Amino acid sequence: MPAQLRPARAGGDAPRRPGRVAGLLAALLAVLAAVLFGCGAASQEQAAEPPASLTSSAPTAAPTSGAPGSGRAPDSTSPQTTSASTGPVLPASTPTVLDVPRLGVHHDLVELGLNPDGTVEVPPLSQVRTPGWYRYSPTPGELGPAVILGHIDAAEYGKGVFYDLGSMRPGDEVDVTRADGTVAVFAVTDVGQYDKDDFPTDAVYGDLDHAGLRLITCGGAFDAQTRSYEDNIVVFARLRSSHPAG
Repeated sequence: MPAQLRPARAGGDAPRRPGRVAGLLAALLAVLAAVLFGCGAASQEQAAEPPASLTSSAPTAAPTSGAPGSGRAPDSTSPQTTSASTGPVLPASTPTVLDVPRLGVHHDLVELGLNPDGTVEVPPLSQVRTPGWYRYSPTPGELGPAVILGHIDAAEYGKGVFYDLGSMRPGDEVDVTRADGTVAVFAVTDVGQYDKDDFPTDAVYGDLDHAGLRLITCGGAFDAQTRSYEDNIVVFARLRSSHPAG
């Protein structure tokens, strides 16, 4: 049985990875994306244990957003452009709700972290409609790639939250409500399907000069022998604007 997740907190910020990290983080997250969500229709797989150097440094990372030299976070209702970014960015704030109009998705987010044994937490298949934010990625709206993952389906529980993720198109909107009362509005820039042996680690998890978002699930052909899907589907998006939650 996979470990239970902690629900997203009502306030405050989870630890985040720094805006610049070396290949260890990219390698770990490639493993996470390759085996984590929606990849087993009958059983849920776990990601491999990350390197000790990564797990010890990730929770203590400093935020990367905020106006340089200002001594305070920018106003959370107004996206800011910093000298390190192109386009708007927001200060850190835990995401709470995901809305994807094209998919008909409106669902609370849970936080995904690490189990005591170092494996990545996963939601149980009984929560096949629940998306999760990987809390060692930036919060949605911060500088860098925020990562949200979800199941494609499960034999016992049916379609997952990202069952139709591959139908997304450039220009589609993705909204993430945050604990600070803002809604980060993203626009899809690209949608890709990748063999797990050729996962685009750098494009998905590498450093960015803008506030990005990645939605990830499994897809492609289902391998009955391994009981997993052969590909990953990744939706790339970037922050367009923000507004107060209604």
